[in-house]
Amino acid sequence: MSKIKKVVLAYSGGLDTSIIIPWLKENYNNPEIIAVSGNVGQADELEGLEEKALKTGASKLIVADLVDEMVDEVIVPSVMAGAKYETYLLGTAFARPIIGRKLAQIALEEGADAVCHGCTGKGNDQVRFELALKRYAPGLKIIAPWREWDIVSRDEEIEYAEAHNVPLKITRETNYSKDKNLWHLSHEGLDLEDPSNEPQYDKPGFLEMGVSPMQAPDEPTYISLDFEAGKPVAINGVKKKASDIIRDLNEYGGKNGIGIIDIVENRLVGMKDRGVYETPGGTILYFAHEQLEMLTVDKDTLHEKQKLAIDFADLIYNGKWFSPLREALSAFVAEANKYVTGTVKLKLYKGNIIPAGMTSPYSLYSEELATFDESDYDQKDAAGFINLWGLPTKVQALREMGKLK
Repeated sequence: MSKIKKVVLAYSGGLDTSIIIPWLKENYNNPEIIAVSGNVGQADELEGLEEKALKTGASKLIVADLVDEMVDEVIVPSVMAGAKYETYLLGTAFARPIIGRKLAQIALEEGADAVCHGCTGKGNDQVRFELALKRYAPGLKIIAPWREWDIVSRDEEIEYAEAHNVPLKITRETNYSKDKNLWHLSHEGLDLEDPSNEPQYDKPGFLEMGVSPMQAPDEPTYISLDFEAGKPVAINGVKKKASDIIRDLNEYGGKNGIGIIDIVENRLVGMKDRGVYETPGGTILYFAHEQLEMLTVDKDTLHEKQKLAIDFADLIYNGKWFSPLREALSAFVAEANKYVTGTVKLKLYKGNIIPAGMTSPYSLYSEELATFDESDYDQKDAAGFINLWGLPTKVQALREMGKLK
């Protein structure tokens, strides 16, 4: 520990990372601590962060703007892949590889001896951060206080903070474990640890990115989204970069109670964990992209893509964004999205997303083929097709009847 002279700390200003600064000072022979906050769209959580970091012992705070990197490099390709982990839209997992890469870059630039994070030994984020660090700074020491210190609960963390005059925005009664970025907000802990408890959706302050469906307006909201080769490029006919489209969708979705889920998921470390997630804009974006895929992607490619989406999501959830397999799957996803271009109209109403029509210059839908009215389709062709398609079934039946010649 005495060899550690300079530490780069992944710093959010939350409970864990706030007390880590004095803890490192006490237990690692008073090293210099450079706090690094990745701006991934957590908005007001960045307010007052520098003052807090310096007051508790950091030599400086570096705020890295990572919003567009996260959106363009990770989120949009994942939407194109249809990647969902057990219905979870991967909000926390999307940010971690980008933050981890930046931590490694800053640590190397600053000549740090170690990188420190506040992830617990029970969670997924320790793996996500550390795999990114191993990819971009493989020789750097990693300090994970939750795997070293004697603190065993969040109550004890609060006691430590109070004893060391570390200012906190939370109390024991509001001490949900939360993670927020442009894409989502997660809620874990307290009453949510018992799956029999109904989440307090209508309690003031619980939901932050929107309202519950019960509190949503009685009138629907119509929106349209434009895609080019699977990437979102415009909302309501106005061209915007992807991060700004997500911001707009968060506003529309939050207002209409969209994207709130309550799940018990399978963590990477083996245990089940209950969480409530708010992903208003992301839920709309996934839905719209899936609608356009139905219109423009052929059956075999679409079905193969849907199967691979599970593997794609597993790689993200399990911290393997920077892996050869993920890169190979991304190449397939980009090719599969070549014709996913067009406009999707949606109606948002009290937690529901309702399709309201779509168009594409690459549509595979033919009204002339599908119509119940007269067309050039020769229905007699179906008989020969069914005879050939069903031939193996017929042969098996004849064998069982002893009539196969």
